[in-house]
Amino acid sequence: MRQEQTNIFFGIDWLLVLFFILLVSFGWINIYAASYSEESTYLLDFSSKHGKQLLWILLSIPLIILILFINAKFFQQFSNVFFIISLLSLIGLFLFGKEINGAKSWYRIGGASIQPSEFAKAFTALALANLMSDRKYNLRLIKNQLKAFIIIFIPALLIAIHDPGSAIVYFAFFFVLNREGLTLAYFILGITAIILFILTILLGVKIIITFLCSIISLYLLYNLYRTKHFLRFNWLTILLSYSLSILFVISADYSYNHILKKHQRDRFEVLLGKTSDTQQIGYNSVQSLQTISSGKFWGKGFLEGDKTQGNFVPEQDTDYIFSVVGEEWGFIGSSLLIILFMALLFRIINRAEKHANKFGRIYGYGVASILFFHLVVNVGMVIGLFPTVGIPLPFISYGGSSLWGFTLLLFIFIKLDSQKSYDWW
Repeated sequence: MRQEQTNIFFGIDWLLVLFFILLVSFGWINIYAASYSEESTYLLDFSSKHGKQLLWILLSIPLIILILFINAKFFQQFSNVFFIISLLSLIGLFLFGKEINGAKSWYRIGGASIQPSEFAKAFTALALANLMSDRKYNLRLIKNQLKAFIIIFIPALLIAIHDPGSAIVYFAFFFVLNREGLTLAYFILGITAIILFILTILLGVKIIITFLCSIISLYLLYNLYRTKHFLRFNWLTILLSYSLSILFVISADYSYNHILKKHQRDRFEVLLGKTSDTQQIGYNSVQSLQTISSGKFWGKGFLEGDKTQGNFVPEQDTDYIFSVVGEEWGFIGSSLLIILFMALLFRIINRAEKHANKFGRIYGYGVASILFFHLVVNVGMVIGLFPTVGIPLPFISYGGSSLWGFTLLLFIFIKLDSQKSYDWW
């Protein structure tokens, strides 16, 4: 019997495990700082947030052992089953979900709340990897692109109904598609859509449509002058592009004003400078920036952050936990945390590229893309570059579902990586 069949730790990349331990440990330290009070200093106080998080960390150990115990082939064989189960769990929220902070994204099980969207990311990455690892799959074909888009956008749409902020994470999978050969035209199209969406919010539908008409007219006049031939234009492409642009602008305006909730619109307006309310709408961002900047270069020290201890920043142990890092550990600590994240990402990509089979490589890129997207959006949100969208910082933010979701995501890859040299698929 081969050694990897009898030893669950055979072939494990311990550097990835070390990065995981460092991030989770540092996250718990900052959760303790954010929830610290003189009345509750006991580390094993499971009624406090740091106590609850410690319990989730301890419970993640049997989850990790279970993942390592399972043969790597299992994750590919049952990837579609996991994906369907994750979709059913998201659909079930419509009937049995509990609303927390304005989002009906949770199941209440006993004394715990479980957020299925945190686990759906890992199962979507598995399903996408399984689809694209087929030897007959060619991403350059439109029908195959549509298959990949369906896998990505079905869970994203189900999540967006309750929590639009969490749904944007699924755009991270386009990094995976690009690695596997998807043309950059989709990225250009995506960036154009984002720009049009922002301009529609800032300037309004009429101005943007007028602007698009002017651009199209100038383009037509220029080509008419250059070619001297009216019939040589590709009128179908021009009209289709123009029509789709107009429809997108109209739908963006409708979605912004009628689908997004008021507090979500308010966050965009503060970010884009349409509103300068620092006491209500923009309170979180302003306090977060002040908290981070007060840490300066070296930080104030562990449990010495007066703004953290004074609870100036709402949701500081979850979405805004990076502000705790900035105040108590300063620029040095914040930079080291980001460097640790980047080391984790580069290690995942490095290991993924060494997979002989496409399934492991594609899943590895899915893991790296999701973690990178979370890192960029969360830190950007905390420092005021992005609106508040409720995306946690992986392994750092408080939350059992978040911790277990990222642990599942990472350790499935670690298991796949441990058997990458064998033809287990």
